[in-house]
Amino acid sequence: MAQREPCPDRFFDDLGGAFSMGALGGAIFYFLKGFYSAPSRERFRGGLMAVKTRAPILGGSFAMWGGLFSTFDCFLLWYRQEDSPVNAVASGFITGGLLAVRSGFQIAWRNAVAGGVILAIIEGVNVGYTNMMIRQQMLMVQEMSKLQEERIQRQMKGLPDLTPEEINERMEPKPEKKPGFFSGMFKKA
Repeated sequence: MAQREPCPDRFFDDLGGAFSMGALGGAIFYFLKGFYSAPSRERFRGGLMAVKTRAPILGGSFAMWGGLFSTFDCFLLWYRQEDSPVNAVASGFITGGLLAVRSGFQIAWRNAVAGGVILAIIEGVNVGYTNMMIRQQMLMVQEMSKLQEERIQRQMKGLPDLTPEEINERMEPKPEKKPGFFSGMFKKA
């Protein structure tokens, strides 16, 4: 998992990042919306007016979400004494529900599930990507150790060391033949 700020600082980091994301995304969205909605001679000014009035509000909404999420994430980290993707998913669930609690139980429950599902998708992609990168790194380390072993064997036999071109040639990934999706069904006997 990627290293994050320790918990008291994490709150401010997430709060500022969420506000920036919301304000920037809101500025782009509301500029285009105001540009499109304004009269033909006032399009640019209409876009700017929409940005000035609406983008900070969207940034504040994002900041509220990020701040609550970070608060619950830190609480779960303290309570469970474990930094895992479960904390993020549970924090997204709680945050989504808490922000919609004034709308009633049914809507709050729906938003809680949506927050949890979105965070589960994000954490699942993060875990998958991390595993893929670790696997690639392990393969690279194995290739490097094989190459180093071969170089030591050559030196022990009195042969010259490999040239940089030979080393690069051996380190290049070799294309693998992967079986297709239906290849198991149509094997030749």
